[in-house]
Amino acid sequence: MSLLPAPGPTRVLAFATLVNTFGNGLFMAGSALFFTRSVGLSVGQVGLGLTVAGLLGLLAGVPAGHLADRRGAREVLVALHVAQAAAMAAFAVVGSFGAFVVVATVFTVLDRASSAVRQGLVAAALPAEQRVEGRAYLRAVTNLGISGGAALAGLALAADSRPAYLALVLGDAASSLVAGAVLLRLPPGVRRTAVETGSMVQALRDRPYVVVTAMSAVLGIHYALLEVAVPLWVVRHTSAPVAVVALLFLVNTACCVLLQVRVSRAARDVATSAVAVRRGGLLLGASCLVFAASTLGPAPVAVVVLVLAALVNVAGELFQAAGSWGIGFGLAPEHAQGQYQGLYATGFAAASGLGPLVVTATAVQGVWGWALLGAVLAAAGVATVPVVAWAQRQREGVPA
Repeated sequence: MSLLPAPGPTRVLAFATLVNTFGNGLFMAGSALFFTRSVGLSVGQVGLGLTVAGLLGLLAGVPAGHLADRRGAREVLVALHVAQAAAMAAFAVVGSFGAFVVVATVFTVLDRASSAVRQGLVAAALPAEQRVEGRAYLRAVTNLGISGGAALAGLALAADSRPAYLALVLGDAASSLVAGAVLLRLPPGVRRTAVETGSMVQALRDRPYVVVTAMSAVLGIHYALLEVAVPLWVVRHTSAPVAVVALLFLVNTACCVLLQVRVSRAARDVATSAVAVRRGGLLLGASCLVFAASTLGPAPVAVVVLVLAALVNVAGELFQAAGSWGIGFGLAPEHAQGQYQGLYATGFAAASGLGPLVVTATAVQGVWGWALLGAVLAAAGVATVPVVAWAQRQREGVPA
């Protein structure tokens, strides 16, 4: 398998994604220190401001997707990249909590809108049989981009000065502009899914699709495991050295980069995509039990168990992601892919916001918490198959 997509829309999308996520990695790695050590905000203020921004950002997906259906996903996404660059650059002049909340909210709304429109652009740019694989390439390069940006950000963190932090902010803004320019290389015909579109609330009225989105959101909680639950678990409940957390991240990133495209081929249509999600949910549930077992034994044993758990976890992640894309694209009507992908992206954003709260209330608390969370993930994966089958049966009854 080649890590480089064949020439065409997928390669353009992949390159734009790589550039944009490299900038994201720069900022993500240094944002907390920038806001606290350079801007002068407290940790509590940063957390509160980002929470408010995240909640308001949930409102952006569906209307942005609908706009992309009407005006063209390429054009709307390019405009959003330009607006994001301006919003990111505005962080450089933030000097108070109020200004931080305003800028963070504007940026987050634009970011959530971009995520929704990007999904719609994949649907517009690629034929149905290539969308899941194309989306898999984008996820692979996303991992590469963020990792590369975060590594470079280490220089700024070592300098620990305002000019260094500002370089991260402006670097992210510049990457957004470059990514937007790259997207203009898509052929002019890749502008809209259809001339005629339905109501802006069509996706919200599509009850089967809303239920499927909710199921996907429940499974999306697992992304908080490696980011939040595992580091806290390692420190509080195992004898493993803290440095093992970095190894687990490396295992996850390497597997996503090397295997996501290959695994995506298991999601050939809506039905096989649902089966892939079921497999992913069961693996994710099993990984929770393996993570829980790492509390037993001395440090070497704990490290081995944690690495094994990370491998099982990333296998579940790969199948769940591929199946989720196949379901999200396959159940959406072609004339409203942007709007429907906006709703689907909103579900993922909600999971990203709730995930840390859920995993800290369950997995971090002890073995019973891991077991409970694992059961929820496994059940959601198993339930996806009948839920998707029901949604397919109801498909022709979707209101226009």
